[in-house]
Amino acid sequence: MRLTLRVLSALLRYPDEGVHGGTAELAQALAADGLISPDQRASLTPLFERLAASDLLDAQEDYVVLFDRGRAVSLHLFEHVHGESRDRGQAMVDLRDRYEAQGLEITARELPDYLPLFLEYLSILPPEQALEELAQPGVILSALAERLEEKGTPYAAPLRILADLAGAGGEAFEIAPADDPDNLAQLDAAWEEEQVRFDAPLAPGTADCPQVTAMVDRMLSQEPVRSPIHG
Repeated sequence: MRLTLRVLSALLRYPDEGVHGGTAELAQALAADGLISPDQRASLTPLFERLAASDLLDAQEDYVVLFDRGRAVSLHLFEHVHGESRDRGQAMVDLRDRYEAQGLEITARELPDYLPLFLEYLSILPPEQALEELAQPGVILSALAERLEEKGTPYAAPLRILADLAGAGGEAFEIAPADDPDNLAQLDAAWEEEQVRFDAPLAPGTADCPQVTAMVDRMLSQEPVRSPIHG
């Protein structure tokens, strides 16, 4: 399980030389770990092929266009629950403390609710606990998978696998509205405005959603199990 979570984490990160040149090794690691089915592994083939065949700079540009031009498919989990409110900041502080209790170091560039980092954290937990904690944002993973599938991107495959592992493949959850503006100037203006709204309200539909409230509470309240980190 540890290998599978780390491979999925690597695939969902901003592409680098390691992923660009190591797709064959990543696929082999998934097969060796044996956590996901052959059909699930096959669903990742288009993403492996795209990463291997693309120029690295092109792959990086595609990633930014997909994940960073709007919030519809943001890989920052709490953004779909708290928006830019103060609650998100405190939730990230609490999650960071859990990571550090496991010995996981976070660079200044990474926010704790970034999905690839969350997967790296899960990979150092005992398997049963890892699956339990993966299930907590399961409805968000399922919603993100659906949105990526609608876009026809191969990045949908790792999200769908994670949603299935979380047991949330068929659950419905309305995450933040899609907002993928084509005008980059409008996008920059929107993000600049949001950055100073520390008292912004929760994302529509989440403030009064007991399912979301319970999910976040579970993600933040569990006492982490201390496990040795193996390289």
